[in-house]
Amino acid sequence: MASKLTRNVILNSRTIAGTVFTGLTWGAVHAAERNELKIGLVGCGGRGRGAIVNALNADPNTKVVALADAFEANAKAAAEGLQTQFEDRVDLKDGIFWGLDAYKEVVDRVDVVLLCEVAAFRPRSMRYAVEQGKHVFAEKPNAIDAPGVRSVVESAQIAKEKGLTLVSGLCWRYDLNVQDMMKRILDGAIGEITSARLNYLAGKLWTRPRQEGDTELMYQVRNWYNFAGCSGDFMLSQHVHTLDKGLWAMRDVPPASCFALGGRMQRVEQPEYGDIYDAAAMVFEYPNGTTLNTFCRQQDNCWSENEAYFTGTKGHAAVLRNARITDLDGKVIYQQEKVESDMYELEHRELFKSVRGEIDTINNGDYMAKATAMGIMARTACYTGKRVKWDEVWNSDETFGPSEYTWDGTPRNTPDANGRYKVAVPGAGLVYHSVKR
Repeated sequence: MASKLTRNVILNSRTIAGTVFTGLTWGAVHAAERNELKIGLVGCGGRGRGAIVNALNADPNTKVVALADAFEANAKAAAEGLQTQFEDRVDLKDGIFWGLDAYKEVVDRVDVVLLCEVAAFRPRSMRYAVEQGKHVFAEKPNAIDAPGVRSVVESAQIAKEKGLTLVSGLCWRYDLNVQDMMKRILDGAIGEITSARLNYLAGKLWTRPRQEGDTELMYQVRNWYNFAGCSGDFMLSQHVHTLDKGLWAMRDVPPASCFALGGRMQRVEQPEYGDIYDAAAMVFEYPNGTTLNTFCRQQDNCWSENEAYFTGTKGHAAVLRNARITDLDGKVIYQQEKVESDMYELEHRELFKSVRGEIDTINNGDYMAKATAMGIMARTACYTGKRVKWDEVWNSDETFGPSEYTWDGTPRNTPDANGRYKVAVPGAGLVYHSVKR
């Protein structure tokens, strides 16, 4: 007989999302007394526009008062769309900004800021926001290199000390159905985890063309997903969701080491594909012998799957689409019946409950930093072809961002006279790969 999610499972699972029990804070009381919360968005791309809509739907007593994007057209288009959809809940008079420093204008005007800009820039905007005493929603990944991750850890600590809410865009942690499955795994339904198979296999994503007058950094920020110096590469920018499920199942204890292989097979030739990979396979190793075997791919016309499978000493579990638990002989002992769960909106509902003091203050800083670091670990193992250790990745001083945060800054990777970008080749370093057409 199929089992159903119970109200207690849903309520108890709230702690899995990373709640920190710090009690009601001055910031939460202040926000609750004023009732209406001023919110703002940094990064007006597709995910940012989706996030601000989720925020408005999640709490009726919110008003958008500021938007910022690297590019003027994006900021104005987002403002127009919000004003059309939400009318009196949007007040953007003198509240639309653009440029690489525009995030400060938003932070200074709001109670809660949504950080959905290019990932390379997120550690500095997060630091500014918490230093100014603002509550934060931070999209994933939270950084693209180890110095950025360490900055995020420091910002999370500042937020904790100030009683500020910090919610991560690792949205599966807020999905009710996934919470149910993960709680059962953590409660021992399959015994001690011995291995996992974590898949995020999908098609190619978008590219964006260079525009007349673009500096090199402007073009790469416009086409950010395809450059490791902006997105961190897809095994970080996308696959971090899957890596986070493995981290979650391992009780947020990071792996000791990782080896991997990866490269480009479809994402070749055209310079708009930048320098990121399109396929990778990684093995994360724990001291007790447990391994997380993870696979990610962005290739068209191939088999696709987004799923997390876990094997333990007592059984097996699939977490997402066909969520169920079986014993070692394959007998189904729990088949989940799905409940309605919009994880994108749920993470914002919990954010505002935390800000208003209706629940204990949420601070997702620990696991969001570790999941991001796992993505960096995966990329390092792929790019170098070496077996890498957690400590050496966490403590690395290698940076991926631009030389400076102005449009004249130099990106990590620049094209040669023929428009070719260097691509990481395991064992060989950065090598010119794509050709101009």
